[in-house]
Amino acid sequence: MTATPTRGTGPLEGTLVVDLSRALAGPHAGMMLGDLGARVIKVENPNGGDDTRGWGPPFVDPADGTLEGHEGRESTYFLSCNRNKESITLDLKDEADKDVLRELVRRADVLVENFRPGTLDRLGFDPQTLEELNPRLVILSISGFGHDGPEGQRAGYDQIAQGEAGLMSLTGSGPDDPQRVGVPIGDLLAGIHGAYGVLAALLERERTGRGQVVRTSLLSSIVSVLAFQGTRWTVGGEVPQAQGNHHPSIAPYGLFRCAGGAVQIAVGSEGLWARFSGAFGLDAEDPRWADNATRVQHRAELIEAVEAAFTAFGPDELLAKLDEAGVPAGRVRSLDEVFAWEQTRSQHLALELEHSSLGRIEVPGGPLRFFRPDGTETTRLDHAAPPRLGEHDESVRAWLGGVLAGAEPR
Repeated sequence: MTATPTRGTGPLEGTLVVDLSRALAGPHAGMMLGDLGARVIKVENPNGGDDTRGWGPPFVDPADGTLEGHEGRESTYFLSCNRNKESITLDLKDEADKDVLRELVRRADVLVENFRPGTLDRLGFDPQTLEELNPRLVILSISGFGHDGPEGQRAGYDQIAQGEAGLMSLTGSGPDDPQRVGVPIGDLLAGIHGAYGVLAALLERERTGRGQVVRTSLLSSIVSVLAFQGTRWTVGGEVPQAQGNHHPSIAPYGLFRCAGGAVQIAVGSEGLWARFSGAFGLDAEDPRWADNATRVQHRAELIEAVEAAFTAFGPDELLAKLDEAGVPAGRVRSLDEVFAWEQTRSQHLALELEHSSLGRIEVPGGPLRFFRPDGTETTRLDHAAPPRLGEHDESVRAWLGGVLAGAEPR
């Protein structure tokens, strides 16, 4: 599948998303839907907008240099999760602005919100009211710890959720060194899970003609991906602990030092072990290496033996030898290296966008690509830069006025 990609509009073309969310989980879900071709209208508080507009440094100043001080600057955090959206400012405590939101809801396919549970109800937009406005509306509601249960009212922030959901106990150099993941993974997972829940609800709507509420949370999104670490406890009765850069159930699998650096290897089968041990002179008859289970039991000794063999090689030479042996391996790249890497760029993972005040910017791309059976790629390639606060106030209000006057809504 190497044909020149067409300028696809995305499978959600014609879908309207009203995004009331802020920070990261909800905005990430909205951005995913926008990447798939949906029209996403982001509703922001006129007093500063989305919280992330103020999260920094780093901030970026307008390209033309006409604005001074903090006026017009953009947060790189905000830029990370709001492409393919229009921004309209509404005060949801103001009745006239609520009327604008009601008009948006009547025409929307999806509404995204991540207020603390009950907040949207108090503003007059509880699920029953939203259903009355639009029975076909799919509502994505993201919370910190769930919308019910004894702690459902807790505010949700990623690092707190990583700790409460057990992820930090698995991450770090050892049991006494809990670490958060280097990105807000609870927020991101909640956004990803929310987006796929929306797609499922839209599919069901094709059969029933009615929307529904999709709920997820940072807590549920992290617990649901604990995978084999979760079943180590729930089935095996073993409480997992952080153990650094080596896999708890496979050996050798992790980060290993070599001359002048380090590489990562993944010896995930006995066939790979045979090739690996043969290539690096490890004694295949050593009873400590008899099978994966015994290698895991003797992990510390195995790491020592592997790193002793690796001392003869620098990283590049070692990676070449591992590749020749057919052993999966890789380096640890810094982010400047990641975005300069041709493989990254070949997958549309670096998007160049034209921002209305910053000029040309580059942001990380989305994870999905689409192809026809003949190999023609139809992935959306024309992306819109994240909007300035209220950038589309006039155009969206004019569009709503046209709808009210009887014009076509889209």
